[in-house]
Amino acid sequence: MGYTPESIDQTISPFTGLTRDSWRAAGKYLLRGLFENLPDVSAPPILPRTETEITYPHLRDPEGAQAAQKKAEIFEGLTRTLFIASVLLADEPDLSIGGISLKEYYKLHILRACAQPDSDEYAGSYEDMQALTKDPDPFRPYQQTVETCALVIGLTMCEEVIWQDYTGEERDAIAAFLTGYAHANTVPQNWRLFNMLDMAFLHLHGYPIDENIMLDHAQAILAWYAGDGWYRDGHSFDYYSCWAFNFYAPLWNRWYGYAQMPAIAAAFEEHSNALMKSYASFFDRDGYVNMWGRSCIYRNAATSAFDGNLFLDRSILAEDPAACGWARRICSGALLQFLSRDDFLSAGAPSLGFYGQFLPLVQGYSCAESPFWLGKAFLCLHLPAGHPFWTIPEREGIWETLPENGVKETVLEGPALVFTNHRANGETILRTGRVVKAKGDIHGMWNYGKLSFNSKYPWESTPRNASSTDDGAVESQQYVLKNLLNGETERANVTFYAGVRDGVLYRRQFFDYCLEKEGHWLQAINLADCPMPFGILRADRLRLFRRPTQITLGAYGFPDNGTEIRRIAKDGARAIVLKGQNACGHPRCLAMTVWDGWQELACMESRGTSPDSDRSIVIYAKGALMRQYDASEPYLFLSQVITRDDGGDFSEADLFPIRQIDYTDAGRTGAYGPVRITLQNGDARVIYFDGIEGRLSL
Repeated sequence: MGYTPESIDQTISPFTGLTRDSWRAAGKYLLRGLFENLPDVSAPPILPRTETEITYPHLRDPEGAQAAQKKAEIFEGLTRTLFIASVLLADEPDLSIGGISLKEYYKLHILRACAQPDSDEYAGSYEDMQALTKDPDPFRPYQQTVETCALVIGLTMCEEVIWQDYTGEERDAIAAFLTGYAHANTVPQNWRLFNMLDMAFLHLHGYPIDENIMLDHAQAILAWYAGDGWYRDGHSFDYYSCWAFNFYAPLWNRWYGYAQMPAIAAAFEEHSNALMKSYASFFDRDGYVNMWGRSCIYRNAATSAFDGNLFLDRSILAEDPAACGWARRICSGALLQFLSRDDFLSAGAPSLGFYGQFLPLVQGYSCAESPFWLGKAFLCLHLPAGHPFWTIPEREGIWETLPENGVKETVLEGPALVFTNHRANGETILRTGRVVKAKGDIHGMWNYGKLSFNSKYPWESTPRNASSTDDGAVESQQYVLKNLLNGETERANVTFYAGVRDGVLYRRQFFDYCLEKEGHWLQAINLADCPMPFGILRADRLRLFRRPTQITLGAYGFPDNGTEIRRIAKDGARAIVLKGQNACGHPRCLAMTVWDGWQELACMESRGTSPDSDRSIVIYAKGALMRQYDASEPYLFLSQVITRDDGGDFSEADLFPIRQIDYTDAGRTGAYGPVRITLQNGDARVIYFDGIEGRLSL
């Protein structure tokens, strides 16, 4: 059974019913998976392992490496569950779960992990890890650095309960352990914030730190700022900008920055407030988190950026009661998105997936305890019961003012993120503009390179159906090219951003992109798409230099728990409509319509490739360019994918919104010049790719 809140208040929380007490109960619900499976207080914080091929400890690694990973796993289980336990203990120091006192448990195991080298649970110093792994890289970081940061946050949230209850000698021993990792090598991206918070915690408690190291980390974090509240983390952008940069940086401000580095702290404050200006629109009307980017097993940790903003001296949320009410509505909606599902827990703990267990999204740096990073969302419980975050009635922000079929589009030029809020279905669709993944990194393409990400239709991995001739040559919300001479397939691993012009988003994708080849030796496609009331209309122009080539484009994956399939045609356009329900019995309806360029529209059934349901269906369009250098074949490929989740049906106007297509070129193939698309309601979109070459950016 999923989590069912016992304490609800429809007056203060008219949309979710959740109160601060509901959140506390949800935190206890999550911790039961650990504590009710422990035989006694001395047992280490290890969860039953449900997967061994992807997650660590990696059983094929050398013995020393496995030993280091086992230490990291124990430490990860301890510190990430402490995210939740710490704020519960701050309110209820005598709290017990499964007959185990949380205060005594964490006091004991923190000491074992940090201060007792003879303990099997000792996490090991940085030097210990180097010796165990025998890694010749003197700059290698270790997982313990991540977890020391989680530890100092937890210790701060319940400081009087645990930290102050240690003897001076015990605190000194823990501080010595933290000092080692605080000043040791780290990953040169968001990990620098872990070192910064370790040092800030030590400084707060009177322990010496190297201020030059602190400054070097802080300036690097500042330099990754891209604008609009977002930081670049590697080649691409993802939720690490929100649950890392925009949570840890405000906390660092509070602990250290405001007093010691005010100029940098002021910049971090400005960036957090910039994020808050649009971040609430990143979620859908129900507060749902979009499945996008790496570490999706962290789920609603994405909402922790709201709490991060409330650590600031000047918080844009704290200054606007309505924004505070919308933020809580989102946080509570995202909590219910996951905890209310029957498949969310696996062996009593959050599964390795987005909903249920779903290994295609899992990275090798995760272990069974890693999903407890979502405990960061619970840190909002550090806000007292009388704080406006808990007392302001829930609001729906922009959803309250959008007209019936209105769409609000947010364009963030810094990170090249474009997201649309669709009043007709309450969904939010994200389109990303700067993506770089290695050729063959199929997981990276799923996580980042989909043409769009939908809050109610999470991305699907490669659909599989051995009886289909297109098995392996179809992807949801991605183009796939198939060389008809040798059968090899190519996928778009790099996306360039060209901006929004007259309501149309322009991008370019390259297939099997690699630096060894000049762009003219790469198959490519110019993307042009614009929002419709229920979804996205696409008018994409192929840039292929090698034929014969087959092209496929999939819709979102559709959970198949008994699905009605309808095929409809009108004026040369074709549509397939799927109607059914997801694994929880919630209604789903999806349609894909194709116009010029496409030759076929079909469905592929699949198993084990949907994060929602065991069985799924992907509608896909199919076409082919057969002759080399033949301008009589189509260049422009038009399609639409629309969705809803309210049990309703699409109208004919929804399915076939195009009244007329006017080409500039004589052959009406879209080979050159603008293409004018007139909609049934009289609105028009002009697709014009000229000049895109000079606007492309990564």
